[in-house]
Amino acid sequence: MTAETADTAEPAGGATGPDGPAERRREQRGWYFYDFACSVYSTSVITVFLGPYLTSVAKAAADADGFVHPLGIPVRAGSLFAYSVSASLVLAVVLMPIVGAAADRTGRKKPLLAAAAYTGAAATTAMFFLDGHRYLLGAFLLIVANAATAIAMMLYNAFLPQIAEPDERDAVSSRGWAFGYTSGALVLVLNLILYSGHDSFGLSESEAVRICLASAGVWWGVFTVVPLLRLRDRGVPRAGRGATGSGWRQLRATLSDMRRHPLTLSFLLAYLVYNDGVQTVISQASVYGSEELGLGQTTLITAVLLVQVLAVAGALAMGRMARVYGAKRTILGSLVIWTLILVAGYFLPAGSPVFFYLLAAAIGLVLGGSQALSRSLFSHLVPRDKEAEYFSAYEMSDRGLSWLGPLVFGLAYQLTGSYRDAIGSLVIFFVIGSVLLARVPVRQAVAAAGNPVPERI
Repeated sequence: MTAETADTAEPAGGATGPDGPAERRREQRGWYFYDFACSVYSTSVITVFLGPYLTSVAKAAADADGFVHPLGIPVRAGSLFAYSVSASLVLAVVLMPIVGAAADRTGRKKPLLAAAAYTGAAATTAMFFLDGHRYLLGAFLLIVANAATAIAMMLYNAFLPQIAEPDERDAVSSRGWAFGYTSGALVLVLNLILYSGHDSFGLSESEAVRICLASAGVWWGVFTVVPLLRLRDRGVPRAGRGATGSGWRQLRATLSDMRRHPLTLSFLLAYLVYNDGVQTVISQASVYGSEELGLGQTTLITAVLLVQVLAVAGALAMGRMARVYGAKRTILGSLVIWTLILVAGYFLPAGSPVFFYLLAAAIGLVLGGSQALSRSLFSHLVPRDKEAEYFSAYEMSDRGLSWLGPLVFGLAYQLTGSYRDAIGSLVIFFVIGSVLLARVPVRQAVAAAGNPVPERI
């Protein structure tokens, strides 16, 4: 141990790792449960129910020309959901550097995780009151919940380097994603039973949707207790303690620090590109299925459920593959499969649910694994004591900069009038992302970040 290290190191349980294998496994089990808690928000609220329902509420409140007027600004009712999501991402981008820096400099990730998680859970639960013409309430709750989700996930991801040794992070990250997809599928099944049988339960369609929305918030809040009981905060170097600056100043400081780790920045750029493709495929698949393939809502919702179920197996299987072939090679393999999925989707015949289900199954098998391994690979490239700060940049790549793919998709449709051309245009994200990732010498990047290099990476 050098003199500098001795001066800044904390007692047992510091930033370098947990006390021992038993305690580490206990924390890992608790960590999994945050994915289990929050994934129902992404699945039931964002992917399935809130978009169509908030749009219907806004249309009910619209004027004769189809506009609502939040803060006196004319907004087409059908655009309210998209604008609210965009606003939430802007808010998250502003707040994440502040929260990430505060977490690293105070060593108090857990209270900040609790604050973000319960803010999001409370906002989601309050969606039960979203009825009548309350589109402003719906937009506000969506902005709060979505921004809180991004901030909480940034803090949650920042725990990974602290609770898992380098050689086990791929497996731990994959199990976390598997827990999340399991809960998402389970709650979606329960919600679909309630929604499809709302008459037999004595509920209106609106009441059933609002119960489904609120139940996701309750689930989120209840199961967040588990990670909060099991995770623990670490100490921080004395030099790192202190107040944080403004969000943008902190973001500039983080990016400036990343310039001293160009290989970490290179991976983040590759992730930004291919993850943009992943997120766009997920968000636009239902539009492609309904508008180009002529599939019904029941088929689309069932396909989402199929993705959730198979993503569990896919995340676990790719985690095992990473132990044999390394995370980088496994991710590259998944990007090849993503490219083949888009090619197959381009030629998918209209009015054929079976082929659409096959495509959904393929997406499910690579979705969880590619995301989980990207997270664990990035954790190796983060310098010590900067976990939350760097993961705020990672989360912004995931959330705050995910407008590029939808823009390309929209422009392709606008120029060609074909959703097939639009879905085919997304291949470029996976091709460029693969090339950029292949050029990153990950072993060298891990060593440059000052971390031990795993046997397989």
